[in-house]
Amino acid sequence: MASRADQMASGINFSKFGKADDLKKRIWFTLGALIIFRMLSFVPLPGVDPVAQAALYANNAAGGVLDIFNTFSGGSLERMSLIALGVMPYITASIVVQLAASLSPTLAAIKKEGESGRKKLNQYTRYGTVFLTAMQGFFLASGLETLAAANGIQAVVEPGLMFRVVATISLVGGTMFLMWLGEQITSRGIGNGISLIIMAGIVAQMPRLVANLLEGGRTGSIDPIIIVGFIAMFVFLTLLICYVERAQRRVLIQYPKRATQRGMMQADRSHLPLKLNTAGVIPPIFASSLLLLPITVSQLGGQTVAGESQFGDFIILLNQYLSHGQPVYLLLYGLGIVFFCFFYTAVVFNPEETADNLKKAGGFIPGIRPGKSTQDYLDYVLTRITVLGAAYLAVVCLLPDYVMGLTGQQQFFVIGGTSLLILVNVTVDTISQIQGHLIAHQYGDLLKKAKLKGNRGR
Repeated sequence: MASRADQMASGINFSKFGKADDLKKRIWFTLGALIIFRMLSFVPLPGVDPVAQAALYANNAAGGVLDIFNTFSGGSLERMSLIALGVMPYITASIVVQLAASLSPTLAAIKKEGESGRKKLNQYTRYGTVFLTAMQGFFLASGLETLAAANGIQAVVEPGLMFRVVATISLVGGTMFLMWLGEQITSRGIGNGISLIIMAGIVAQMPRLVANLLEGGRTGSIDPIIIVGFIAMFVFLTLLICYVERAQRRVLIQYPKRATQRGMMQADRSHLPLKLNTAGVIPPIFASSLLLLPITVSQLGGQTVAGESQFGDFIILLNQYLSHGQPVYLLLYGLGIVFFCFFYTAVVFNPEETADNLKKAGGFIPGIRPGKSTQDYLDYVLTRITVLGAAYLAVVCLLPDYVMGLTGQQQFFVIGGTSLLILVNVTVDTISQIQGHLIAHQYGDLLKKAKLKGNRGR
């Protein structure tokens, strides 16, 4: 017979939503914060002409790593707003700190200090965010001046050192505000704040892309069969992501027998869940950023040297081979996803530490000796499921690029597999948290009723 908790968990629906006042407050706070994020994306940097900047971006930035930043920031980079860099510097800094905490004994010791160690690492992440944002903001401002001069478009009203300094300070302030806003959403709202900000940026770009796709079908520039194929592909990939992201390999854990209330000996059993895709969306983001960086460098500064030297010819050749949909790009992108998938999985899951914790708790895997044998077994199982996870990520990320390159619809690359992964993952995680709040609310009602019945019986 199913327990009361199982019945409640399976019977969760949104009919109880109206009574969950705390949950409604959290959702309204989250929506308000995301509205502020969207409003900030339309505030331009001081000294930038918005009209000229839009024309400059349309002519030069498509297809580079700037397109990824622009998509994740909800078009802020295209408009060169205060939050043009979005939260990408914060994500990069947090990943670097996590990797350093796994490789450095000093940071690893800080990580084991509990809440105080977590606060120290968060502070290091903030310092890293400021440094990365300042560096990227200065190069972005300098690249904007160079690109504007090369194209004959006066996007910067008064170019010079003062513009670069002011733009850098403004970009640092915008990114730090977004980081703070994401932390507030996480603590006072619903879902992961940083992930929701990225998701809101991607969703904000969707209507325009879908409108362009349908307009192309109406005017005849895009074959209707291609449009139907795109829709079918994205529906298939969405279902695949939903299925795989919830997939787990449950390793049976058994604990020593203990006496029950009736005097019988009973062994406790549990499961160690290992996600099929442990690395999440980190491998595609890292691999695509690493590949598209040379293209962006050539777009920002390569035009000034193109055709004047062998270096300029090399930049043009590199740009051609590493363009979206090209065989070399797809091959390197797939290899990068596989590499970062294994690398990041090894960082976030430590078989040795897990085996030691099981041994200290008295738990063991049936048929496997505690200690080194358990570590080897967990490493073996994790390697096998990571192969499947890496193959799944490669398919999800490469299939849209390959199809779009094959059909010649490069303008839709920004709605590729990485964006779809983020959308589905964040949506599933947010819904799970909402269901968790509803379950807690129902348990709270049951506890109140139980207390009332207990007081009446006295």
